[in-house]
Amino acid sequence: MSQGGEGWNWLFVPGGPGLGSQSVAGLAHAAEVPGTAWLVDLPGEGSNRGVPQVPDRPYERWPHVLLEAADAFDDVVMVGHSTGGMFLLALPELAARLAGLCLVSSAPHAGWRETFGQWAEAHPIPGLDRAAEAYGRDPNDDTLRALTQAAAEWNFTPAGLAAGRSLLEDLPYCHDAAAWADAHFDDTYQARWKPGSDGPAALIVSGAEGRVVDQSLWHDDDAFSHPRVLRRAIEGAGHFPWIENPQEVRAAFADLTALLASRRARGGHTSAP
Repeated sequence: MSQGGEGWNWLFVPGGPGLGSQSVAGLAHAAEVPGTAWLVDLPGEGSNRGVPQVPDRPYERWPHVLLEAADAFDDVVMVGHSTGGMFLLALPELAARLAGLCLVSSAPHAGWRETFGQWAEAHPIPGLDRAAEAYGRDPNDDTLRALTQAAAEWNFTPAGLAAGRSLLEDLPYCHDAAAWADAHFDDTYQARWKPGSDGPAALIVSGAEGRVVDQSLWHDDDAFSHPRVLRRAIEGAGHFPWIENPQEVRAAFADLTALLASRRARGGHTSAP
């Protein structure tokens, strides 16, 4: 999708993993960014599943294949939702390739998993245990879909739950992608670079009511408090903040765009292969 005129190439990377880029289509629409917005599916997920161009064992290229996506365009801003943002921070090579970075409901390290586990234990959802047991007995795309839908209340506020359930119902779930991340990424993840004076302008944004990924973890590292790292908490929103409050999400992206434009006017950092 394109807004026309001058702008940037905005690459939206989904979370999950296993949800596909369709999960961030609403984010790209809400953001209304200047330039062109691209929805990025990694090999073996979403639209890049079961097509001849995708090699065998595609997950072995995760997340490094995102470097190829960045190199395909000029003036690149990468937007990662949840684990998608963690993939971006796991690739220090991106620092010199990006004009901008946006991390939506993401985290700087794997410590969010323990925090969320404790919170989830204190906030059980009726019926979730049955979905989790079914997934444990037979992990596949259908049981992953059922498990994700059963946990919807953790991802959305009561006001956004109906719209959130609708989003989760229509996604192209991929258990293989989720299993790869569980085995090779989630528990050991640690950011390997930080935006700052020599890196791209950045926006860290999340729902003020989000409980899945602990946003206080950004305070663990002063580098994420740099003047060119914007922080925005979206009022009345959860893990998918564009569902409940697209207007504030749009305003947050406008602030990032203004920062990018200011830096461009001064001849600052731009993406380069």
